[in-house]
Amino acid sequence: MSTSNLLSPRRVHPLWVVVLCWLAVVFDGYDLIVFGVAVPELLEYKAWNLNPVLVGQVGSLGLVGMFFGALASGTLSGRYGPRKLLITSLIVFSLAMPLAAIAPTLFVFGLCRLVAGLGLGALMPVAIALTVEFSNPARRQLNNALMFSGFSVGGILAAVVGLVVLPVADFRVLFALGAAPLVLVLPFMLRFLPESIAFLKHSGREQQARETAARYGIPFAESPASQEKANPAALFKNRLATPTLLFWLVSFCGLLMVYGLNTWLPQIMRSSGYSLGSALTFLLVFNIGAVVGVIVAGGLADKLGEQRVIVVSFLMAAAAVLLLATKPDGFFLYFLIAVAGFGSNTQTLVNAFVAGFYPAHLRPTGLGWALGVGRLGAIVGPTYGGIVMSLVAAGAVGNTWNFYAFVIPSIIAAVLLSLVKKRPLLATPAVPPLGGDEKVDAEKSASA
Repeated sequence: MSTSNLLSPRRVHPLWVVVLCWLAVVFDGYDLIVFGVAVPELLEYKAWNLNPVLVGQVGSLGLVGMFFGALASGTLSGRYGPRKLLITSLIVFSLAMPLAAIAPTLFVFGLCRLVAGLGLGALMPVAIALTVEFSNPARRQLNNALMFSGFSVGGILAAVVGLVVLPVADFRVLFALGAAPLVLVLPFMLRFLPESIAFLKHSGREQQARETAARYGIPFAESPASQEKANPAALFKNRLATPTLLFWLVSFCGLLMVYGLNTWLPQIMRSSGYSLGSALTFLLVFNIGAVVGVIVAGGLADKLGEQRVIVVSFLMAAAAVLLLATKPDGFFLYFLIAVAGFGSNTQTLVNAFVAGFYPAHLRPTGLGWALGVGRLGAIVGPTYGGIVMSLVAAGAVGNTWNFYAFVIPSIIAAVLLSLVKKRPLLATPAVPPLGGDEKVDAEKSASA
């Protein structure tokens, strides 16, 4: 055996990075969507005397935390590294969930949701950035869709746990189970999650960056590391200003739909005459549709072009939710809910599109700010849905407005995304430019 073989690092398949990020995102999804599962119980919890508007406001507290967590993620990951930030974020929200479970007052419960949101918001941009960095560019959307499917798997888990737990226990048990990542995920991340190659190179640790790239079979860019600071101002240079603003607006609409529907779908379906059990089953089907649909769409996006697939997906969401307002029956009802789940989670595809649009050293910052501003939509979503439900309950508008309210942002997102132009040529890109509908020759890329 040659000396070079003895000294070469042990190869690790980069899909392990996707798996670790997926596990983290599963509990990210559970912790967020379980609030929607608990909404009917919260409305009936006499000690706190809640109404739909107040429940929406409490739900939005977690999303306020996510807003600040996502905005801070770009700066923090640039300073400490995506690996450390991902692990710290997991610890923060996994500790906040059981604290919410034992909260004695609504104020303490809301504060715990706010703190959990900080961790949840910081986790997602770095999980996406690491997944994209350790993926073959020709499989970027597919790998990101696989990783992000964890969010909807977490939603499925929340719905299943709700169906099992709520008939025999109260909502507090749902939140106590949010501590599970400390045992099920954290030890594996501490042992196996690598640091970002781009971060290592940008921070002057080129030898470590080379070793990490060799270990995971990632081509190492020989060009000098960019000296441009990864700060928000850089997102408005080199003709990036217009697409940056469009990404922010699209993310606002996309996340409003994700969190608005995941929070209110069970109650919307109950207001349409379905039982609590049926309403939770709809939430389960909604998230199954998201898992399957987004993975299929991710594969299609790599082949047909990201932008057009994303636009069509948003329009499919609008059509499905619009048809749900007609109160269909049987198989068609569940089919529409599954399509709505897929289309409403189109933000998953948007995230990978954003990640590929920016050069590597700006990727966490671009993602963090797109998702951060998008969190404003996530914050608005639960309150927005609560206000519409209150108007319906008061007779100010018809029940169909529970559905129409989520059709509008989907159409707006499709129009705005269609206006994004291909990424301009930038100096010393760390990965091939992949914006717009550009395709990468898989045969010339390293297998990942």
